[in-house]
Amino acid sequence: MEEVMILGSGPAGLTAAIYAARANLSPLLVTGSELGGQIATTTDVENFPGFPEGLTGPQMYELMLKQAERFGTRVEYDEVTGVDLTQGPPFRVKTHSTEYQTKAVIIATGARPRKLGVPGENQLIGRGVSYCATCDGFFFRGKELIVVGGGDSALQEGLFLTKFATKVNIVHRRDQLRAGPTLQARAARNEKINFIWNTVVTEIVGNGAVRAVRLKDVKTGHEYERPIDGVFVYIGHLPNTHLFQGQLDMDEEGYLIVDNRLHTSVPGVFAAGEVHDRIFRQAITSAGFGCMAAMEAEKYLAALEDRLQPVPAAVSR
Repeated sequence: MEEVMILGSGPAGLTAAIYAARANLSPLLVTGSELGGQIATTTDVENFPGFPEGLTGPQMYELMLKQAERFGTRVEYDEVTGVDLTQGPPFRVKTHSTEYQTKAVIIATGARPRKLGVPGENQLIGRGVSYCATCDGFFFRGKELIVVGGGDSALQEGLFLTKFATKVNIVHRRDQLRAGPTLQARAARNEKINFIWNTVVTEIVGNGAVRAVRLKDVKTGHEYERPIDGVFVYIGHLPNTHLFQGQLDMDEEGYLIVDNRLHTSVPGVFAAGEVHDRIFRQAITSAGFGCMAAMEAEKYLAALEDRLQPVPAAVSR
């Protein structure tokens, strides 16, 4: 019987592990198939406090993991294949190799960016292909960029990129945007932003770094190659919540619904990071959510222990 299990090894999961371990809960963390989460795929991290010289995503993962293990976190390099959160506690968590019982669960399985699915995209991630302007925009000073998408995120990130880039081309498959009118007006006023309408990216070209993209006009079918220095993709995110469907409350896009203390709809089950956060999506905010979830889990377990203790008999005089 585990006190608390943490599902996921990104900044949210590892921070939760650090706090849970320091609370003497002896947490068991199941890493999942993507060690370190999205941050581990980032070439350079320069906006996480405490690292003035920056560090790589894999380095951040290794340091956080080492710190969690130092305080007593047990780590299983495995993937969760099923959960039963309806009859707990104890809850049941099944991996490829074992089935566990646990009094509390912290879900930090994160989210993944929706990809274009075109040739060259996967090979050039971190080498000119990005899904986070806040993370990577600084590295594209003086460059010309393409942003793919037409919603609020595409315009917000596109506007942010104009702080660094010489030109930001917004590529959208339609002739009008889905973003709110205020954002559209701001983008239209920005001299660095150019719109490429009725167009999709069919290939990202490069050898070690992005060199160009192939674009296709969806109305005429005309395809052409355009030199470019970087591609930022904003066509949505997919939260990793399929294991919890039908057991936990989710919004229409599959993000877990939590209260302001990160409690899910099932007592004893908490969520931290991009599995519920559809707004910030930063390593530092995910780490903060991990801290909060672990502190709430510790309070829950203490209250659970109190309920399970027998009430002492009244003392007679």
